[in-house]
This record gives sequence, structure tokens and C-alpha cells, in this order.
Amino acid sequence: MATILSITVRIDNVLPPPWQLRDRRYGGRMSTEITVRGAFSAFRPAERGTVHATVAYEGPEMEPVYARVATDLAELKSSIVALEEQYAVTWWSADQLRTWSNRPWNDEGKQLPLVHHASVSVEAKFRDFAALSRWVGEHDAAIEGFRTSRVEWALTAVQRDAMLIDVRTRAVSDAVSRAQQYADALGLGPVAPVAVADSGMLNASHESGPHAAMRVMAAPGGGPVVELVPKHIEVSATVEARFVAGPTA
Repeated sequence: MATILSITVRIDNVLPPPWQLRDRRYGGRMSTEITVRGAFSAFRPAERGTVHATVAYEGPEMEPVYARVATDLAELKSSIVALEEQYAVTWWSADQLRTWSNRPWNDEGKQLPLVHHASVSVEAKFRDFAALSRWVGEHDAAIEGFRTSRVEWALTAVQRDAMLIDVRTRAVSDAVSRAQQYADALGLGPVAPVAVADSGMLNASHESGPHAAMRVMAAPGGGPVVELVPKHIEVSATVEARFVAGPTA
């Protein structure tokens, strides 16, 4: 029968609570089981920025509202195509122009005349962040119905995949190092791996969570032309691993 030693390790590198022993008779001719979590995070500046914008108008007549959105959309497309030819934009798309009508109510509960609406959504992925900032600022000033809802910062697929491989590898190395430290403290010698899994999969009692995550930390802009430049994107990985150590490991 093997002696079981269960160790919980916090991702923030704070030392775990005291060891929880199922059987205190460890050592001697018995192997000891050690369970840990390993984690690693890496940071890199964003390489792509996707602008999510809309053009929308409303009015008492549908035809002029529709025509205004269509005209502004044509202007946006023209500017994006020009940036694409300069390699500042890598990809873009525009949804179909949507129209609808409704009769709003005023504060006195009276239904008002029909109001017609038209809108269209546009997305453009930039590799040149200076061009992104200028494009947003210029159209925000020149087109009344233009609104930027958000900018989605990202890495290229190649860079993202490479970073995920690196952080996962380093998270496993962190788990090995942690387990060996506990084994050394108990005088058990080298550890041998038994199992490794994404966070939350090795032991159902652990809180589940993503084994690899990406988080964007965006910097606020300022001035007449908002400088939409992010700080860094965090790519992290967390794993759970089980080891045995001792004479029969």
C-alpha cells in the first residue's frame, strides 16, 4: 500500500497550506504520492487590432436614412481598401445593411410617429496601429453616425500557438520543480511522474478552469486622435500533475 501525500499549490506562487496527509506513515519502504499545480505566464505586445465599428442613423423617412448609411458605408469601404493595399489592414468585413422601424413612447405615455432606423457593422483588422488610430479618429470626426464599439487586440496565430507551447511546457516544468521541492523536504529522493492534466481534470475536487488563457491589458488613449495602443497580451497555462517518490517510486 502506498502512502498518499496531497499538496495544493496556489498559482500565485504563495506557499500552500500545510500538507494534508491521508496516512502519516510515510517513508521507509513506502512510496509517497505528491499532487501539485504548475503555472506559467508570458507577455507580449499585441500584433493585430480589430476595430469593431457601426454606422447608424434614424429619421422620419426610411429612404434618406438608408441612403445616408449606404453612402457612409461606401466611404468606409474605400478607406479600408486603400489601407489594405498599403498592408496596414490585413482583413475586413461589412455586414448587410439592416433596417427597422418603431413607434416610440414619450414620458406621458403617448405613442409618437414612426421612426425609421438603418445601421451596418464594419470590422477591420490592422497590423499598423498608427494607421488604426488615424482611421478611427478621422471617421469619428467626419461621419456623424460612426461609432467604435471596441478594438480587439490579438497576436498572430503563429505567435499565439508558439507562446501556448512555451507556457504549457514551462507550466509542466514548474509542477516538476514544486513536486521535487516537497519530496526533498521529506527526504524522499527524485520524483517520478504518474499523471499530468489540464487544470481541473486531474482531481474533481479542484475548481475547474482553462488550462491556457489569453488576457488583453489595454491602455487608455487621449488627445484629439485616440492612440488605441494596447499594453501587453498575457498568455498563461496551468496544469495539474501527480508524482510518486520514495524507495518504490
